[in-house]
Amino acid sequence: MSVRVDFAFGAPNRLRTACDVVRKHYLAGRQLIIYQSDPRELQRFDRMLWGFEPTAYIPHVMIDDPLANQTPILLCEHAEALAHHNAPDTWLINLDKKGPPLPSSFHRILEIVSTQESDRQLARQRWRQYQEQGYQVNAHHLGE
Repeated sequence: MSVRVDFAFGAPNRLRTACDVVRKHYLAGRQLIIYQSDPRELQRFDRMLWGFEPTAYIPHVMIDDPLANQTPILLCEHAEALAHHNAPDTWLINLDKKGPPLPSSFHRILEIVSTQESDRQLARQRWRQYQEQGYQVNAHHLGE
C-alpha cells in the first residue's frame, strides 16, 4: 500500500485547524485516528473537539475505549494501540512532534503545521523522514 502524506502549512492555530479538519472528514464519513503521544496535549485536543464550535458535534473516543469500533474518530497516544488497529481505509492526523509510529498502516496521513517557527522546524524533520521512507509527500498552504 502506498502512503500519501499531506502537510497543511500556515495554520494560525494548529489544534483549532485540526478540529476543523476532523469535522470536515467526519461529515464526509471518513474514519480518522488522531495521534499525539503527549497525554496532556491529547486531552487538550479532546476538550477542544467537544467545544470548538457551539453547533459542532464530533463523536470521538480513545482508541482503547469499548465503543471504539462504533466511533468514527479515535484519539490515540500509544504506539501499541495503533499496531492493533487494522483498518486500511482509516486516515491518520498526526499532532505529535515526531512522525507517527507505523505510518505504513495508513492510506493517508495528515500533518497540520502552524506559523510558529518551532512547529515548522519539527514539520521539516517529519517531511524528511517521510521522504526517506519513500512516501508521497505533498504541501498545501492554508489561506491560499
